[in-house]
Amino acid sequence: MPLTKDSILKVVKPLCPEAGTYEHNNQLSILIPKDKLQVVARELRDNPETGFDMLIDITAIDWLKSNNRFEVVYFLYSNKHKTRLRLKVPVEEEIPVCPTVTGIWESAAWYERETYDMYGIKFEGHPNLRRFYMPEDYVDRESGEPVYPLRKDYPLMGVPDTLPLPPYPEKYGDLK
Repeated sequence: MPLTKDSILKVVKPLCPEAGTYEHNNQLSILIPKDKLQVVARELRDNPETGFDMLIDITAIDWLKSNNRFEVVYFLYSNKHKTRLRLKVPVEEEIPVCPTVTGIWESAAWYERETYDMYGIKFEGHPNLRRFYMPEDYVDRESGEPVYPLRKDYPLMGVPDTLPLPPYPEKYGDLK
């Protein structure tokens, strides 16, 4: 039987009284501060009342605002209760760091690397945090700063002269 909002909050609120909730199309998201992430995630996994045994994905949202620019989003699933849940953790732009959950769900290792590569959010305690898709030396040619393609301040046409574009023979009539 699917879990209710109240049954999930009964597990989360004692650990994180400041947790906020958001519902959209009957899908629950819980907003928690990053210092409570590991304890809440572990309890959601280990508590038989919830049993969120599967981490489906991790991503981030770039709100492009001055306070808590990013949100790291954890997509959880309970096989026992057939229920989905999102944990959302606000992260500041100045110090984009969030604790790792690789000790709770091993699959987080890949998802955290991908989120780091695309958004530049570092996961403290990650066993092997490095670029996933982009080369390690993917930086802005002018400033030398690393660039992250899914940030909203990323140049729409990419960073000039960093990665070659694939051939486009249709444009120039070079079809054979």
